[in-house]
Amino acid sequence: MGREGSDYSAAVFSNMLDAESQTIWKDVESVMNADPKEIEDAKPIAELNYTEVIEMAYYGAQVIHPKTIKPLQNKSIPLYVKCFLNADLPGTHIHNNVVKNLPPIIVIKRNQVMIELKSKDFSFIGEHNTEMLYELFEKLFITPTLTQNGAINIIYAFDYKEEKINQFAAEAAQNFNVQVTPGLTLLTIRHYDETSIKQYAEGKAFLVRQQTVHNMRLLYK
Repeated sequence: MGREGSDYSAAVFSNMLDAESQTIWKDVESVMNADPKEIEDAKPIAELNYTEVIEMAYYGAQVIHPKTIKPLQNKSIPLYVKCFLNADLPGTHIHNNVVKNLPPIIVIKRNQVMIELKSKDFSFIGEHNTEMLYELFEKLFITPTLTQNGAINIIYAFDYKEEKINQFAAEAAQNFNVQVTPGLTLLTIRHYDETSIKQYAEGKAFLVRQQTVHNMRLLYK
């Protein structure tokens, strides 16, 4: 069943059996607000909801596979992430309710490549263009880690898989002017604040910056 297949199959059985809860045992004390291998002061998160876990996974955090969440969310079955190295640790409780005052969640994806596509005739990027590009994604089994649209250009970031990226760039060049920039890092700060921006984003030579109410994303060298 692929990565996290055992977690997903357990969630399916939990749904079918109307389980009171499901527990996943990991080699970390709980779900953390960052990868401890990347961020020395990563902190455990005691409580999350299903939506937050899916958002974290979407931006690249190695937390719980989204497929695991849906069977549990359908029946509001709580999920516990516990540490098999120390079962006395509280772990993380994941449920269907609102969770407030979450810490900034840091996701760092290295070895990224940016591909900028510009229309050759200065025409607007429209549905026909994007439909063609998404057909290429499906053909090559690649998924953008970041997307930014402009009037006559569109920017994608991907995990750098050289052969697939080269093929994508070659085929896209039939319709666009293509520029490829490898060797980048993608930083996502979810629930950012001034302190986390200063700590993790200040001084970065970013090529793309996206900011919403909840998320800041930087693609930088």
